[in-house]
Amino acid sequence: MKVSVFDTYVTRKDGAIMHFDILVPSDLRDVDKIHTFGREYLTRKGQEGQPLTTNECRFCHIEEADDNVVADITAHGYSIIEMQGCNN
Repeated sequence: MKVSVFDTYVTRKDGAIMHFDILVPSDLRDVDKIHTFGREYLTRKGQEGQPLTTNECRFCHIEEADDNVVADITAHGYSIIEMQGCNN
């Protein structure tokens, strides 16, 4: 499965930066829906209400998904890869 990767940087409530990627099927082009996925993730991390727009979340590239990403997308419609500042 080919996925689009959206590189995302969000300022946490404590002022630190969260960097994560939102991965969606490559044919999904609805940016509002992709941002909704990011906001769902932020809520799970206790960061609800933080801005998430095209300023924070931008298309980066398309890649082939591994099995874990495919399973996440099948179950939830998207997958998150945590890069930095996501578990503090």
